[in-house]
Amino acid sequence: MPNSHYENFPVGSPLLPRALRTPVRVIYAFARSADDIADEGDAIPAERLRALQDYEAELDRIDRGEAPETALFRSLAQTLHERQLPTQALRDLLSAFRQDVVRTRYQSWEELMDYCARSANPVGRIMLALFGETHASALVQSDAVCSALQVINFLQDVAIDWQKARVYLPQEDLERFGVSEQQIADGHADLRWQALMRFQVDRARQLMLSGAPLARAIPGRLGWELRLIVLGGLRILEKIDAVDGDVFRHRPTLKFADWCLLGWRSLRFVV
Repeated sequence: MPNSHYENFPVGSPLLPRALRTPVRVIYAFARSADDIADEGDAIPAERLRALQDYEAELDRIDRGEAPETALFRSLAQTLHERQLPTQALRDLLSAFRQDVVRTRYQSWEELMDYCARSANPVGRIMLALFGETHASALVQSDAVCSALQVINFLQDVAIDWQKARVYLPQEDLERFGVSEQQIADGHADLRWQALMRFQVDRARQLMLSGAPLARAIPGRLGWELRLIVLGGLRILEKIDAVDGDVFRHRPTLKFADWCLLGWRSLRFVV
């Protein structure tokens, strides 16, 4: 996920059953466009919030059984009806996007997790619902995987987020490790920064590992999809460790060789 939240959304994955590709593309279009309203272009905050409120109004129309006003939401309404999906997960996403417009700092890990619960976890819950996997333990583990992916994205994109005047590293952690925001502005990866990033990487890894059993528990294509998602996140963390947390000069991404490695790892799936 570059500072968009959905780079890893499996919209084009060959592992998706053909019957689910259109529903996923429609939901992706909603999430992607709403995210762009919050993040892209030069609109002022009030304009962004009004546009997101228009999205909320369209969801209200869907819930009332009325015809939405736009083509995107007419397609979304059909998808939600056919797949018997509630609008709440989509409303949670809109809540997170509104928060992106007005909030640029997080004091604690708990505050960041509250944000992830709305910016990332709904995507996993929607995917589980599409596959008919809605038992409580699956939801808990899916939330852990999705929140971990979001945190990993934040670690990847410290420099990119700074250009948007945002810092997703908890302020209490910056203070704990003696790291100033000026260091982020300067891209200064000294020993204090390295210690901070090791702490963040370890925490993200533990969060991901807590949800990883879901990939073994769910059979079929979704299970294989989840294996690659989990392993991909863990691979990014390995790459951050390999550069001592210097994501300013070495933003970690998954290249062809990494995907080959992940394919091999997925066959054993030992995490």
